Amino acid sequence: MNENIFKRNALLARKVIKGLESRNMSGYYAENREKAVEFALNLIPEGGTVTMGGATSAHEIGLVDAIKAGNYNFIDRDQCADKRAAMLAAYDADVFLSGINALTEDGELVNIDGNSNRVSAICQGPKKVVFIVGMNKVCPDLDAAMKRARNVAAPINAQRFGLSTPCCKTGACMDCKSPDTICCQFLITRFSRHKDRIHVILVNDTLGF
Repeated sequence: MNENIFKRNALLARKVIKGLESRNMSGYYAENREKAVEFALNLIPEGGTVTMGGATSAHEIGLVDAIKAGNYNFIDRDQCADKRAAMLAAYDADVFLSGINALTEDGELVNIDGNSNRVSAICQGPKKVVFIVGMNKVCPDLDAAMKRARNVAAPINAQRFGLSTPCCKTGACMDCKSPDTICCQFLITRFSRHKDRIHVILVNDTLGF
């Protein structure tokens, strides 16, 4: 990575972490993917139950492989015959892993969901929620974060799922009410009432969508 980008990311991450802390959430800056995995594993208790939403970033940094190889009870919904049961198990998990659609420089988190299992678990249930976040997801303010979630993350996710939504054809949000829409629930996390529950690992990399 270009040295100037590296310096910029480090400085921006410091600002984001300060914003997260003001909102009763914890932030960490990982200079590379390996360090991000280390941070994440330090937050997961040995033998603990781990579940996840559609966390592409967690796969990209190698965290999911590390969990599968470690001493954890990993509930992989993609490998479960009863996916509903696997998703419900998330609410009683020790750790829920998630990506993020966007976050602000001041520490607000923005997520859009279709089935809503991911955003509901972020709100309530798991003892800890650990976000893996590439620096490409950081936006100046809430308006920019919402626009990113709707016009970047949502169309790409709809395309990769092979859905039939207007954004799959235009590449941008059309504020549709298509039966295939994945923009069913919008979650803005501006504060965590429970300290030490939400942890955001910022990675000096481009991750996810």
